[in-house]
Amino acid sequence: MSQKEFDVLVVGELNVDLILNGIDGFPEMGKEKLADDLTLTLGSSSAIFASNLSSLGANVGFIGKIGDDLFGHKVLAELQKKNVSTDLIIKDKSLATGVTVALNYDEDRAMVTHQGAMTELGIDDITDEQLAKARHLHFSSYFLQPKIAKDISTLMKRAKALGLTTSIDPQWDPEEKWDMNLDQVLPHVDVFLPNQAELVNLTGDKDWEVSIRKLQQKGNHVIVKLGSKGSAYMHEGEIRQEPSFYNDEVVDAIGAGDSFNTGFIRKFIDGASIKECCRFGNLTGALSTTNSGGTNAFTDLKALESIAKEKFDLEINLTSL
Repeated sequence: MSQKEFDVLVVGELNVDLILNGIDGFPEMGKEKLADDLTLTLGSSSAIFASNLSSLGANVGFIGKIGDDLFGHKVLAELQKKNVSTDLIIKDKSLATGVTVALNYDEDRAMVTHQGAMTELGIDDITDEQLAKARHLHFSSYFLQPKIAKDISTLMKRAKALGLTTSIDPQWDPEEKWDMNLDQVLPHVDVFLPNQAELVNLTGDKDWEVSIRKLQQKGNHVIVKLGSKGSAYMHEGEIRQEPSFYNDEVVDAIGAGDSFNTGFIRKFIDGASIKECCRFGNLTGALSTTNSGGTNAFTDLKALESIAKEKFDLEINLTSL
């Protein structure tokens, strides 16, 4: 049983997702397209991760910044519904809560994001007292949060000094500059969780296997998410790959990578092997695609257990925290 208030403290961006499905073609200038379905749901990599991790039985707290507006109230309500602690979330009346408009096409999507309040979260908003409440610190969406991004190595170093384990999912860089100062960041990160495209862009290589070898020399565990091909990691100088779980009825892939993070970190804080963490991450990523949005498949652990058994003939086995 954890003696800390939180098993995991998440620091990151907060926004809602406006998701359009069943669109009759790609957008064209001067033309209107129709969508069969619309969903307004909790968005952001960090919030999806926090919400789904709580559904897996972890005690989760969140530090982020939102506006005191309709979307901000939606974010708080959705996190609270999943039993994520929102006490440390900062509400700023002068700012607007972020929103992402996502256009879904089969297993791929196009997105437009208004960052809003997330750009104003800074390292001064996070105290050592808050960090000390948790066993593990997770940060996501480096490139969407410029104010705190410049100090992320300091934040990770502070967390490690307080005894926390740490993880980062860099996510996509909208400006495609990919300047993350990994030489300074990775030594203080226990688990680095890019997907294949992010990994090769961060290193400037075309081959993800070259990239993972390069980054593994700078830090601890580098995990690459390979989508339908599963995930991979380094072990004793060799690249090992864990296959994905095939879902033949994908609703959408929004949040699948964040849901992989959920499963991986849930097992990681259990003390499981990296192989087991990757395998469970692959499962939770696949479970995410069985419903729309990043969180709707993760209603509670009992429901997830039922889907895992029905879809993949697997039993979910988690340590009590």
